[in-house]
Amino acid sequence: MSKVLPFRGLLPKREFVKEVASPPYDVIDSDEARRRTQNNPNSFLHVIKPEVDLDPSINPYDPLVYQKAKENLSALISRGVLYQLEKPCFYIYKQIMGNHQQTGLVACVAVDEYLNGQIRKHEHTQEEKVRDRINLIQTLNAQTGPVFLIYRNNERLSGIFQQCTQIKPIYDFVADHSVRHIFYVIDNDELIQNFQEAFEEIDYLYIADGHHRSEAAAQVCLLKRAENPKYLGNEEYNFFLAVIFPHSEMSILPCNRIIKSLNGYSTSELFIEKVQQRFSLNPMETEFFQPTEPHIFGMYIDNKWYAIKLKDEHMSFSNPVESLDVSILQKYLFEPILNITNPRRDKRLEFVGGLNSVQKVKQLVDSGKFALGFSLYPITIEQIMEVADAGLVMPPKSTWFEPKLLSGLVTHLLD
Repeated sequence: MSKVLPFRGLLPKREFVKEVASPPYDVIDSDEARRRTQNNPNSFLHVIKPEVDLDPSINPYDPLVYQKAKENLSALISRGVLYQLEKPCFYIYKQIMGNHQQTGLVACVAVDEYLNGQIRKHEHTQEEKVRDRINLIQTLNAQTGPVFLIYRNNERLSGIFQQCTQIKPIYDFVADHSVRHIFYVIDNDELIQNFQEAFEEIDYLYIADGHHRSEAAAQVCLLKRAENPKYLGNEEYNFFLAVIFPHSEMSILPCNRIIKSLNGYSTSELFIEKVQQRFSLNPMETEFFQPTEPHIFGMYIDNKWYAIKLKDEHMSFSNPVESLDVSILQKYLFEPILNITNPRRDKRLEFVGGLNSVQKVKQLVDSGKFALGFSLYPITIEQIMEVADAGLVMPPKSTWFEPKLLSGLVTHLLD
């Protein structure tokens, strides 16, 4: 049983939505955010990456940054760029990228269901990143970025979504990567009740993306409960902002890897000989190589691609995480050959996700900044749910979801 709650969203006025809507805070760096906001005072990046309005020398975790976020959000409201709905509503968020479409419910979900495991996770969080989101939520008294959730397909919910998308959308526009974003406000009481009753049939929700936002919302909730021991449970801080999609509509891209050095191997030939002890190698006469099946990896070194595969004698896995391609690469190549024992912290390892990531891998290795790169077959949504159901976690940067959910289309105020 999953609880979903309508809420009084803070939305952009229709004429400002293309200016306000921005990429999530964690997919662009501060320099790119500054470029994007230079001639756009209405960009939501002023709220979720407020360092763009301060001297670049200031630490992005400085208290001044969060205060600037509060000033910027207040300014967007006072200028009439953002407004709050009078009635608690649900919202439908539809995205179209080429031939791919995905349609999700924008709602608040219960912190208690996150804490008790009904909202399941598959990644560890980093304390610094969680603290950053805690500080932003506390300073704004608002949740600005939705958590990306999924549920196992449900026929009843499919029918309700179909009904809702017959309504005239409030927004319909095209943004980065030619992705079309369509947004509906659902204020009909019957439809709201239908969604709530249908989600009561859903046993578990799964975090696809947004583990740090989920954890930060939960920590803020616990802090507010401690300050208010007589809390009722229906206060806004007991819930967090999410967009919930059926699992079959997900599009997952690979998150590829690049390595800065060969761990002391004097030549690439010596390194390749070491790799061949555990993997079969096939040279590929192609400019780019992205695997089309699991357990095959692309390895790019010295201007050449190889298709590599772990030898059969090593193909024995005891749990869902061990069978993931990212785990195989870590266990049998990164750790024993490159001495990368902690992929979260080793500065020699970087991740390249998103559209055209295999081209980016080749470009970065060809530039000389990196010694080699790896392309992977993407993890499936079924694997994510299997790992989460087993109570396990994936290695860092195992997944990359596209299209990304834009920020600024709706904000959840905790007042």
